[in-house]
Amino acid sequence: MTKFTSTQDLVNAASLSRRRLLKSAVAIGAVGFAAPLTVSNAFSSSGELNFEGWAGYDDLAKTVMPAFEKATGIKVNAKYVDEQDTMRADAKTGGSVDMTEPTLDRLPAWVDDGLVQPWDLKKLTSDNYLDSVPGAKPGSVADVKGQRMFVPSVWGTEALTFNAKAKDGTYGKLGLSDLFDDANAGKVTVRGHSSLAAMGRVLEAAGKLPMPWIEGYKNEDNMKKLWDIALAEAVKHKKNVAQFWKGENDAQAAFKTNGAEIGLTWDSTGYNLRKDGYGFIAPKEGAFAWSQGFVLTKGAKNIDQAHEFAKWISTPEGAAAWASAFSANPVGKGAIDKMDPEVLKFYKAAYPGDALPKLYWWPAVNAWFLKLRGEYTSKWMAA
Repeated sequence: MTKFTSTQDLVNAASLSRRRLLKSAVAIGAVGFAAPLTVSNAFSSSGELNFEGWAGYDDLAKTVMPAFEKATGIKVNAKYVDEQDTMRADAKTGGSVDMTEPTLDRLPAWVDDGLVQPWDLKKLTSDNYLDSVPGAKPGSVADVKGQRMFVPSVWGTEALTFNAKAKDGTYGKLGLSDLFDDANAGKVTVRGHSSLAAMGRVLEAAGKLPMPWIEGYKNEDNMKKLWDIALAEAVKHKKNVAQFWKGENDAQAAFKTNGAEIGLTWDSTGYNLRKDGYGFIAPKEGAFAWSQGFVLTKGAKNIDQAHEFAKWISTPEGAAAWASAFSANPVGKGAIDKMDPEVLKFYKAAYPGDALPKLYWWPAVNAWFLKLRGEYTSKWMAA
């Protein structure tokens, strides 16, 4: 099993100053989405690229992929899925996918399972990336045994979407603990595993854990001790959950259809619901943060085309287009100047004061962790 120092790498990223982050990105966004895009000439070869990414972000297919094809002449055959567990499962089956887009914290598990191959940095333009983006610098968690296994594409957070008529969204008023407050019975939407992590952080802040929550990411014994406690406490408040969500579309449905008034969601959910009477704010404990990027699959055939795609996304034009599609933060220098001003306005409102320095970057995880976390998540959702 490959050993990583990535937890510290990601934690260090959270200490970036508000000024530095505001200069390096424009808006904070999301991950996850819905129905696959059917491709008529599915996954062929030269002059084309077979890509698997996140569903629920229509602008990827409508504007970003056509812009890339116009700029390079390379056609993208794209499949979009709700969650990165599906990306990883698809990679395990082999198939024709050349590149996909997990988050940086999952990279160790992809490497453990032998699912990826290194990028050729000579075919990329590494100087295009903002230094502040996790996974952008040489020698970071994105490098494994001296080889670059991940290149960043966008970064964002998971924070609180709320009904603006029912909740006071002033920064510092709402926190992760509100998800488990009995006053919100039947009014909460959460993702299975991230809500257990939220409970863990709430318990840690209350001094109710035998060790810091971060220790649970280091070995199985620690994880079981901490997640047993978090699961037991979360189950006591299961009545709060109106709906669990997995992707962008069902997160929105929880508010629009199933009566949720507060939820721990991606930024894109808050952005997409902003005109429907909902707000989005960082929890007072600090929002969860993620860095998303591209991996080159072990069986990739269109390798040169994959490098061209990753390189284009690092340019000001490509980075701005990709981040705008996700309502998230760009990874390329100069991209901030090309972002939608409305996204910037949303971002500044969601992360005022000390919200950015308090970001809690998802720690890097190996395959053993994902397996156990899946078991805890299933127990929580079935309780």
